[in-house]
Amino acid sequence: MSDHVYKILELTGSSTTGTDDAIRRAIAKASETVHNIHWFEVIETRGHIEDGQIKHWQVTLKAGFTLD
Repeated sequence: MSDHVYKILELTGSSTTGTDDAIRRAIAKASETVHNIHWFEVIETRGHIEDGQIKHWQVTLKAGFTLD
């Protein structure tokens, strides 16, 4: 593995279908403007409940990308 320097972003993705979808949405959106994203780490998971059912997931993550 070569030496890398990473910059870290904190992102929060949301989804009505689950945590995996919330993570994928956050990374996909960030990838539109940030290049070279190589890893992520989930740091917090939250949800919204209505009538005893989970209605919305929100996942905060750190994503690392290499500098040019």
